[in-house]
Amino acid sequence: MNRGDIYFWTATIYKWNYLLKDDACKINVIDSLRFLSQRQCIDVFAFVIMPNHIHLVWRINDLNGKELPQGPLLKYTAQAFKKLLKTTPAMLEMYVVNAGNKAYDFGNVILCYSFIF
Repeated sequence: MNRGDIYFWTATIYKWNYLLKDDACKINVIDSLRFLSQRQCIDVFAFVIMPNHIHLVWRINDLNGKELPQGPLLKYTAQAFKKLLKTTPAMLEMYVVNAGNKAYDFGNVILCYSFIF
């Protein structure tokens, strides 16, 4: 992704689970977007949160530290989801993975298109 370009971007929840049906999870996504927007890393033009995926139309303005903003967005929301789901161990168990770099997987980016104006 290039700074200054506008993208249509989609991320899905692991195994298409309906994690985002819960309002607290939606608020975590919105809080992440708000944080990155306030830091002027992104401009969000439109978004929709579905029960098992999100769509964004956004511009990448700057790095968040050393990373493009989609990395921190996914990391922050994953940590927030994990914290929230710890109160419901059966739900958290749905996201356990056997990967060397993580114990849980909450989702993936599946689509990223650039718009040229």
